[in-house]
Formats: sequence, structure tokens, C-alpha cells
Amino acid sequence: MDTSSNLLKLFGMSNQLILHELDKIETEKDIVLDHKIDKAAEKDEKYYPQFEAEVRLKAREMAQHYETFYCLEVSIRTLITEMLQEKAGPTWWKNEEIVPKVVQDGVQNRVRRELDSGISRRSDDPIDYTNFGELGEIIKRNWDTFGSIFNSPKGVERVLSSLNTLRGPIAHCSQLAEDEVLRLTLSVRDWFRLMS
Repeated sequence: MDTSSNLLKLFGMSNQLILHELDKIETEKDIVLDHKIDKAAEKDEKYYPQFEAEVRLKAREMAQHYETFYCLEVSIRTLITEMLQEKAGPTWWKNEEIVPKVVQDGVQNRVRRELDSGISRRSDDPIDYTNFGELGEIIKRNWDTFGSIFNSPKGVERVLSSLNTLRGPIAHCSQLAEDEVLRLTLSVRDWFRLMS
């Protein structure tokens, strides 16, 4: 992966962090900076207004954290996929020297549960079924490849572990405590700091 591609990804994530900060300012100061598309227009106008105002407000606050998480998780998966395809070719996922068997098995179980439930598969790409902890295991297993991007394997493991823990409330529709919002912001900053 070339330097310009990494810089482009960092630029995109920096923009997401700026948008996150603008959202926070809007909420804290009760002002509209008009920096985004009117998402309220996209909501189901028949049912959405029936939810309590307090619940809608909390959902709006949590949406920014979900967006940050989504962008970060997808960008990490993309980085891993690109680096390992370059290293081992398109069948890199099936190689237990590259992807630990425990990770492959966990993904296979999640895919099976989705198929057995009768819902649409979220993806045909197995890496889309991984969690932050498993992504960390893949990076550790392939440090010879990722050491050129990150400055500390223990740092990567710590940040991904923290993100994996923070993921729970976001994925399960619970409010993040103020300390955890700060922890999320710091974890995202730590992630990018590991790349410098």
C-alpha cells in the first residue's frame, strides 16, 4: 500500500473526527451549523415521531459515536485486507499462517448463525464478521507486514481491546457514559498515533 493511499485514509478519518466535533458543538450549544445533510428528512415520518423526544435525542447523540465506530472498523478491515492481499494474494484469509484458526472458526460460526436465522448475509467477505479483538490477532500474527505502518504491537493490541469493549454499548443501543465518550475519542486518536 502506498503512502498516498494511507494519507487519503487518514484525511478521510480526520474529516469524520471534525464532523463529530461539529455535531458535539451543535448539541452542547443548541445551535445549527448546517454542515450536513438534513438527516431528519430521511427518517420514517410515519413512525419515527411516535418515539419519545428523549429517546430520539439520545439516538441522535449516539449516532455520532456509531458513525465514528463504523468508519474506524471498516477502515481497519480495508487496511488489513489490502495489506494481506498484497502479501499473500486473494486467498490470504484461508491461510492459517496469516489468519489464526480461532479467528477463522469464530467467523465461520457467525456466518453459520446468520444463515441459520434466515436473514441476509451481511457480506461475502469473511473479514466483515470479525471483531476488533480478532482484527488485532490478525495484525499481531502478521507483524512483519504491519510493523511498517504501526509503531507498537502492544499499542495496537491495547487500542483494539479498548475499542472492542466500547463497541458493546454502541452496538446494543445503550448510552455511552461521558467518560466512555472521552475514551472513544482518545482511542481513535491513539489508533492514528500508532501510525505515526
